[in-house]
Amino acid sequence: MLKYTEKLIERFRNPKNIGEMENPTVVATEGDPTCGDMFKMFLRIENGRIEDVKFLSFGCAANIATGDMTADLIKGKTVEEAGKLQIKEIVDGLGGLPAIKMHCATLAYRTLKKALTEYRQKQASGAQAQPKG
Repeated sequence: MLKYTEKLIERFRNPKNIGEMENPTVVATEGDPTCGDMFKMFLRIENGRIEDVKFLSFGCAANIATGDMTADLIKGKTVEEAGKLQIKEIVDGLGGLPAIKMHCATLAYRTLKKALTEYRQKQASGAQAQPKG
Protein backbone atom coordinates (compact mmCIF):
# COMPACT_ATOMS: atom_id res chain seq x y z
CA MET A 1 0.00 0.00 0.00
CA LEU A 2 1.25 3.49 -0.87
CA LYS A 3 2.05 5.92 1.92
CA TYR A 4 0.55 9.33 1.18
CA THR A 5 1.16 12.41 3.34
CA GLU A 6 -1.70 14.18 5.10
CA LYS A 7 -1.14 17.20 2.84
CA LEU A 8 -1.55 15.04 -0.27
CA ILE A 9 -4.67 13.35 1.10
CA GLU A 10 -6.21 16.74 1.94
CA ARG A 11 -5.48 18.09 -1.55
CA PHE A 12 -6.99 14.98 -3.11
CA ARG A 13 -10.14 15.11 -0.98
CA ASN A 14 -10.66 18.88 -1.19
CA PRO A 15 -8.97 20.32 -4.28
CA LYS A 16 -9.49 24.09 -4.45
CA ASN A 17 -8.64 24.58 -8.10
CA ILE A 18 -10.38 21.71 -9.87
CA GLY A 19 -12.87 22.39 -12.66
CA GLU A 20 -13.13 24.09 -16.00
CA MET A 21 -12.72 27.81 -16.55
CA GLU A 22 -14.81 30.13 -18.69
CA ASN A 23 -12.77 32.24 -21.11
CA PRO A 24 -9.27 31.03 -20.24
CA THR A 25 -6.33 32.71 -21.90
CA VAL A 26 -4.74 29.35 -22.62
CA VAL A 27 -5.53 25.65 -22.17
CA ALA A 28 -3.03 22.79 -22.31
CA THR A 29 -3.49 19.04 -22.09
CA GLU A 30 -0.85 16.39 -21.42
CA GLY A 31 -0.97 12.68 -20.82
CA ASP A 32 1.25 9.98 -19.38
CA PRO A 33 1.30 6.88 -21.58
CA THR A 34 2.81 4.72 -18.82
CA CYS A 35 -0.21 4.98 -16.51
CA GLY A 36 -2.92 6.54 -18.67
CA ASP A 37 -3.29 9.69 -16.54
CA MET A 38 -4.41 12.88 -18.31
CA PHE A 39 -4.16 16.45 -17.09
CA LYS A 40 -5.80 19.59 -18.50
CA MET A 41 -4.82 23.05 -17.25
CA PHE A 42 -6.68 26.33 -17.78
CA LEU A 43 -4.86 29.63 -17.20
CA ARG A 44 -6.25 33.14 -17.13
CA ILE A 45 -3.38 35.54 -17.70
CA GLU A 46 -3.74 39.32 -17.53
CA ASN A 47 -0.86 41.73 -18.06
CA GLY A 48 1.63 38.88 -17.84
CA ARG A 49 0.32 37.66 -14.47
CA ILE A 50 -1.54 34.40 -13.83
CA GLU A 51 -4.82 35.57 -12.34
CA ASP A 52 -6.52 32.18 -12.09
CA VAL A 53 -5.76 28.50 -12.60
CA LYS A 54 -8.13 25.56 -12.94
CA PHE A 55 -7.47 21.97 -13.89
CA LEU A 56 -9.14 18.71 -14.76
CA SER A 57 -7.49 15.47 -13.74
CA PHE A 58 -8.16 12.10 -15.24
CA GLY A 59 -6.05 10.01 -12.91
CA CYS A 60 -5.23 8.93 -9.39
CA ALA A 61 -5.20 10.76 -6.05
CA ALA A 62 -1.60 11.90 -6.57
CA ASN A 63 -2.53 13.33 -9.98
CA ILE A 64 -5.30 15.44 -8.44
CA ALA A 65 -3.13 16.55 -5.51
CA THR A 66 -0.16 17.55 -7.67
CA GLY A 67 -2.46 19.49 -9.99
CA ASP A 68 -4.00 21.37 -7.09
CA MET A 69 -0.60 22.14 -5.58
CA THR A 70 0.76 23.33 -8.94
CA ALA A 71 -2.21 25.68 -9.34
CA ASP A 72 -1.66 27.21 -5.91
CA LEU A 73 2.07 27.62 -6.50
CA ILE A 74 1.62 29.62 -9.72
CA LYS A 75 -1.54 31.61 -9.00
CA GLY A 76 -0.69 35.32 -8.74
CA LYS A 77 2.77 34.87 -10.22
CA THR A 78 4.04 36.37 -13.44
CA VAL A 79 4.47 34.10 -16.44
CA GLU A 80 8.24 34.34 -15.92
CA GLU A 81 8.00 33.39 -12.24
CA ALA A 82 5.68 30.46 -13.01
CA GLY A 83 8.11 29.29 -15.67
CA LYS A 84 10.77 28.85 -12.99
CA LEU A 85 8.66 26.41 -10.96
CA GLN A 86 10.47 23.13 -10.32
CA ILE A 87 9.00 19.66 -9.82
CA LYS A 88 10.66 19.56 -6.39
CA GLU A 89 8.52 22.52 -5.26
CA ILE A 90 5.34 20.64 -6.17
CA VAL A 91 6.50 17.52 -4.33
CA ASP A 92 7.75 19.50 -1.31
CA GLY A 93 4.43 21.36 -1.12
CA LEU A 94 2.70 18.02 -0.66
CA GLY A 95 5.15 16.91 2.00
CA GLY A 96 6.58 14.29 -0.33
CA LEU A 97 5.34 11.82 -2.91
CA PRO A 98 5.93 8.07 -3.24
CA ALA A 99 8.60 7.40 -5.88
CA ILE A 100 6.14 5.39 -7.96
CA LYS A 101 3.90 8.51 -8.16
CA MET A 102 6.56 11.05 -9.17
CA HIS A 103 5.21 10.91 -12.72
CA CYS A 104 2.11 12.75 -11.43
CA ALA A 105 4.15 15.80 -10.42
CA THR A 106 5.99 15.58 -13.72
CA LEU A 107 2.69 15.51 -15.61
CA ALA A 108 1.40 18.66 -13.88
CA TYR A 109 4.77 20.33 -14.51
CA ARG A 110 4.81 19.37 -18.20
CA THR A 111 1.25 20.64 -18.66
CA LEU A 112 2.18 23.98 -17.08
CA LYS A 113 5.26 24.28 -19.30
CA LYS A 114 3.16 23.52 -22.38
CA ALA A 115 0.59 26.18 -21.44
CA LEU A 116 3.27 28.81 -20.79
CA THR A 117 5.06 28.00 -24.05
CA GLU A 118 1.84 28.36 -26.01
CA TYR A 119 1.08 31.65 -24.26
CA ARG A 120 4.54 33.04 -25.05
CA GLN A 121 4.30 31.96 -28.69
CA LYS A 122 0.96 33.69 -29.09
CA GLN A 123 2.28 36.82 -27.41
CA ALA A 124 5.40 36.83 -29.60
CA SER A 125 3.29 36.57 -32.74
CA GLY A 126 1.20 39.51 -31.55
CA ALA A 127 -1.95 37.41 -31.40
CA GLN A 128 -4.25 37.14 -28.44
CA ALA A 129 -3.74 33.67 -26.95
CA GLN A 130 -6.79 31.55 -27.68
CA PRO A 131 -7.46 28.36 -25.78
CA LYS A 132 -6.97 24.98 -27.39
CA GLY A 133 -8.27 21.79 -25.87
